[in-house]
Amino acid sequence: MKNKTLNPYIAGVLVGILLVLSVIVAGKYLGASTTFARGASVIEKTLGIDYSKFEYFTTKKGKYGPDSLPNWQLMYVIGIAIGAFIASILSGDFKVQSVPDMWKDKFGSSSVKRGIVAFTGGAIGLIGARLAGGCPTGHGLSGLSQLAVSGYIALAFFVIGAVVTAKLLYADRRR
Repeated sequence: MKNKTLNPYIAGVLVGILLVLSVIVAGKYLGASTTFARGASVIEKTLGIDYSKFEYFTTKKGKYGPDSLPNWQLMYVIGIAIGAFIASILSGDFKVQSVPDMWKDKFGSSSVKRGIVAFTGGAIGLIGARLAGGCPTGHGLSGLSQLAVSGYIALAFFVIGAVVTAKLLYADRRR
């Protein structure tokens, strides 16, 4: 089964079915970025930081408070990680490495540099998702399914950002 990939049309249909089932069964649209805000509030509470001082965590009637985990969204995020692991095993692409081959070819083999860049990129992406009021899943899938204009606008910018990033990272990589 080496390098077997799922047809993107089938994957799209499966994600659409997941979205519909999520709304029918749980009454919730898909989204992931709020879980990280909730997780930050749990860390603050554990460290003794009074998160209620921060307006961000007390808006929407304390929606992002530390008592709001675990919840369905956390299970969704965990499911993404488990699903990615299973897909990599089934496709034959799974391997443990500190620095991906593409990164090593372009930027060198330093796992510390890779970790710093990955953390920084993730933090910037998460801040952007929170400022936008949702992540690509929330805006891109759930927003589009509701025909929300904000979903179309956000998704357009997510795609533009992805294309620019891919061009920068894969510019000299020919297949």
